[in-house]
Amino acid sequence: MNFMPSLSRLQQAQWKSLSIRAVPLFGLIAAIIVAVGIIAYLSIRQSGTIPVGLAKANGRIEVERIDVATKYAGRLIKLYVKEGDFVEVDKIIAQLDTTELKAQLAAAKANVRRAEASIKQAMAEVALRHAEHKLSELELARTVKLERRKIATEAELDRRNAQHEVAEAHILAAKASVGDSKAAKAAALAQAAQLEATISEMTLKAPVAGRIEYKLVQPGTVLGAGGRVVSILDLSDAYMTIFLPTSASGRVALGSDARIILDASPTIIIPATVSFVAAEAQFTPKLVETANEREKLMYRVKLKIAPKLLEKYRAYVKAGLTGDAYVKISRDAAWPASLHQRLPDEN
Repeated sequence: MNFMPSLSRLQQAQWKSLSIRAVPLFGLIAAIIVAVGIIAYLSIRQSGTIPVGLAKANGRIEVERIDVATKYAGRLIKLYVKEGDFVEVDKIIAQLDTTELKAQLAAAKANVRRAEASIKQAMAEVALRHAEHKLSELELARTVKLERRKIATEAELDRRNAQHEVAEAHILAAKASVGDSKAAKAAALAQAAQLEATISEMTLKAPVAGRIEYKLVQPGTVLGAGGRVVSILDLSDAYMTIFLPTSASGRVALGSDARIILDASPTIIIPATVSFVAAEAQFTPKLVETANEREKLMYRVKLKIAPKLLEKYRAYVKAGLTGDAYVKISRDAAWPASLHQRLPDEN
C-alpha cells in the first residue's frame, strides 16, 4: 500500500533518502559488527577449510536431566513450581500428604512416654526388692544366731534361707523388667525417628540447582513409590556431544580446548573442554577392516562447558540446540581470529 500518493517519484526518492540518513549511527555500527561476525563464521563454515591442528564436527547441546521422584507412596497435595522456573538446591518442589504418618508418629511418641513410665516403675520395683532382700538378710542373720543358741529351730533357719534366696531372685526379675522397659523405649524411639524421616521424605526438594523442564503430575495424584513429579535440567552440567573419525579422535587429548558455535547464535563463540573420549567406536564396519574402512569408525567426544560460564549465562542455556564444534587435535595449534571466544556481552 502506498502511503505517499500525493508526492511525485522524485519527492518520494528524496524523502526515502532523508529517512536513510536519519538512521542512528550506533545502529549502523551494531549492524556492521553483527554482519562481520556472521561473515567470519560463514566464511569458515561454507569454505570447508579447517585450520591446521583443528578438527570440526557437528552436534547438539545436551543438559543432564534429573527426575525428582517420591521415595514412598502418597497423594500429591501441593506443587510449588511450574515449567520453566529456576530452582536452587533444596528448594521445596512438592508436598505429599502426611496426615496418616503424623497420626502414627503421635502414637509412637505416646509409646515412648509409656516406656519411660514403665522404666520408672521397674526401677522402683528394683529398689523395693533390694529393701526386701536386705530385710531377709537381717532376719537370716538373726535366725542363725538364735539357732546356735538353740532358741530357733533348724526348720526356721531353712525357711529364712529360702526367703533370702527368693528376695535375690526378685531383684533379678525387677532388673530384667527395667531392661525390657528400656528396650521398649528404644523401639518406640526408633519407630518415631523412622516416621519423622518418612514425613521429611514426603517433602520433595530440588537435588540440584536448575530449570524445571516438565511437570509430570498434578496435585491430587496418588503416586506409588518412585513416582516422578518433575524433571529438572542441571544447568551446571551442559555439554555438546560430537563424533570424530579415528584420525582425529586418536589425537584428541582429555582437557583439550574446543569452541562451540550454535546455529541459533552464529556470532557467539563458546569455549569448551574435551571431558570424554569414547574407548570404542560408535559405528562399526565389517570385522575385517581396510584402511579406508577404519576411517569410517566414529568415536564419541564430549565437550564440556565450564560451570562458571554456565552459571553466568544460565538464562541462555537450552538443551537440543545444534551447532558446530572445533577441537584442538594438536597441542601447538592456535585459534584463528574467527574462533576467538566471543560471548553475548562481548559482542
